[in-house]
Amino acid sequence: MITVVQRVAWARVSVAGEAVGAIDRGLLLLVGVERGDGPADADATARKVAALRLFPDRTPMDRSVVDVGGGCLVVSQFTLAAELRHGNRPDFTAAAEPAVAAPLYERVAGQLAATGLVVATGRFGAAMQVELANDGPVTVVLTVRDGKVVPRPEPAAGPGD
Repeated sequence: MITVVQRVAWARVSVAGEAVGAIDRGLLLLVGVERGDGPADADATARKVAALRLFPDRTPMDRSVVDVGGGCLVVSQFTLAAELRHGNRPDFTAAAEPAVAAPLYERVAGQLAATGLVVATGRFGAAMQVELANDGPVTVVLTVRDGKVVPRPEPAAGPGD
């Protein structure tokens, strides 16, 4: 499961001109469910997001969304599973089928709501327009496999290294 997490001053998602979800200060989550993802991945994603210290206090990254009383806008984003190595057209075969992805995406939202957070969602499978004011800007990518956060790959050594 791949999740792009953005700290926002506000965010909203619309479908066909109708606002379907909105939050004030908080986190916008773009959630991509991949083949092989399961409930443990959704649960680990929600736990990590709720605990991420992305809001300022004594330091620039000191408080969680729970600590600041923020909300989460959770939007499905199958395009995060795109494979881009070959050619110029993204390949989405790594994305989970909708019958699998929808309940896992909804589980992330439900687990966040269970922590007491205000949670809004987009509409799974719909063409959505997402508007936001990225605060900072702060954007991080969270990848979870087999119920565990996956570390970022080590950067390749460059010419100056």
